[in-house]
Amino acid sequence: MKKIGLIILGGALIMSSTSCVTKKKFLLAENGRIEALSKGDKLQGQLNECHNEMDKMRGQIDRLQQDTNRQGNSIRHYQQLLSSNMNEQEKLNALLGEKLKELDEREKTIQELQGMIDQQNATVQSLLNSVKDALLGFSSDELTVREQNGKVYVAMSDKLLFQSGSAKLDKRGEEALGKLAEVLNKQTEIDVCIEGHTDNKPIHTAQFKDNWDLSVIRATSVARILIEKYKVNPLQIQPSGRGEYMPVADNETAEGRAKNRRTEIIMSPKLDKLFQMLKNKKD
Repeated sequence: MKKIGLIILGGALIMSSTSCVTKKKFLLAENGRIEALSKGDKLQGQLNECHNEMDKMRGQIDRLQQDTNRQGNSIRHYQQLLSSNMNEQEKLNALLGEKLKELDEREKTIQELQGMIDQQNATVQSLLNSVKDALLGFSSDELTVREQNGKVYVAMSDKLLFQSGSAKLDKRGEEALGKLAEVLNKQTEIDVCIEGHTDNKPIHTAQFKDNWDLSVIRATSVARILIEKYKVNPLQIQPSGRGEYMPVADNETAEGRAKNRRTEIIMSPKLDKLFQMLKNKKD
């Protein structure tokens, strides 16, 4: 590893001493990379906002259900008034009709929202089963598949994807991504976030400034393989890097650090239809 670093560093010194044009190209490339990282963070922020909005909508369903129960109690109260005071019958009947109409509209809204959420859950379950079937040939120390909060997580270890300190994919890692791409190319209404993660051991090479840099480059390497080699729609893919800041195990042990060095591919159904329906209801 040290020899490779010396060779890269020597090449960089030679290039910097022979051509200012190469420096300009390097700066342009670096600026492009930074811009891509910024865009990735922005897209990740938008995805988080979408999931927060989904949580708000679930709360709205609960509130609507509670309000519906109150409306039902109100209707029963009006019915009692009708039976006890015949002089108010016509007025109460009209009011009852309005309340029943309002109740029907609310129940319809709840049913539509619940139907779309049920559909989302069914899509997630179908995606989970398809991913598990596609990745059956890989061991648990190479990758794991789980469902959490309406999303499917595929955590691929460095053992499967990369050599230590490298962002170049191994052949077996490419094979796993190819199996996953077969699922994504069939289920196109899926958003895919690719997150690179590292342990807390510092890294600083000619190629990577730190662990965060390494995690980002690894995520974009995975994204490029999915897009360029396996033809996954680039509009589905959002790469990002988390560095050492989201560990899943204790970094004080070798086993824990190995679990923390991973690339997570997070898949969730698109929420466009649900957002559009809520917008229409609001309008």
